[in-house]
Amino acid sequence: MPTTPGLSVATWRKSSYSNDDGGNCVEVADNLPGVVPVRDSKNPDGRAIPFPTQSWAAFIASLTA
Repeated sequence: MPTTPGLSVATWRKSSYSNDDGGNCVEVADNLPGVVPVRDSKNPDGRAIPFPTQSWAAFIASLTA
């Protein structure tokens, strides 16, 4: 698994399925080369789980298929 480069420059965006009621919320940063980190939006200082870009693309494609 690749290391997450420069999370300080990551541009995080909340899942379109998340809401502001404190429910299950995830954020992704898709502006980093080669990796898509995912984190819990309720704990932005917590650990981000890095996924290789190709694996993330395959995951999203399987959801939209």
